[in-house]
Amino acid sequence: MTVIEAGQLKRGQALIIDDIPHVIAEMEFVKPGKGQALYKCKLRNLLTGALFDRTYRSGERFETADVHETDIQFLYADSDFLHFMHMETYEQMTLARSGAGNALDFVKEGTDVKARLLDGQVITIELPNFVILEVTEANPGVKGDTASGATKPVTVETGFMVNVPLFIQEGNYLRIDTRTAQYVERVKGP
Repeated sequence: MTVIEAGQLKRGQALIIDDIPHVIAEMEFVKPGKGQALYKCKLRNLLTGALFDRTYRSGERFETADVHETDIQFLYADSDFLHFMHMETYEQMTLARSGAGNALDFVKEGTDVKARLLDGQVITIELPNFVILEVTEANPGVKGDTASGATKPVTVETGFMVNVPLFIQEGNYLRIDTRTAQYVERVKGP
């Protein structure tokens, strides 16, 4: 890790702030009439995704973070960790369940995801925008309930429940938006 000064800051750069990795989401250089130049930064916490504003003066020093993105494949989950395989080196990596958010609702064995690595360790994963999952449990629609937009809950192969139109049956494959956790459409299978 290297140390840089405020004048070297740029958008997209990863820094260690308060012992936590952050990335500069937005940055503005402000030179007041008198006094030191200011760097107004919008920082994103790489562990929680939270955004916050900070202003730094020229001359302040920062420790850079060795953060990079790579493709990994989900292998399995146990009681404490999610286990992944690096797609190029075949090295196995883990991420604590607490850091995975709602990922287990949408990933099944063999799903490819993007990972952020800090010093070679997975700190966050980014799911694909859409996943295709099979319906494993679906009750029939209520007879006579054909009102426009009527839905019913079904369970997909990961155990996640999602509301779908009444015509969806067990064995159907669904495209689900991982950002909104909602049904998008029925598809022909993986």
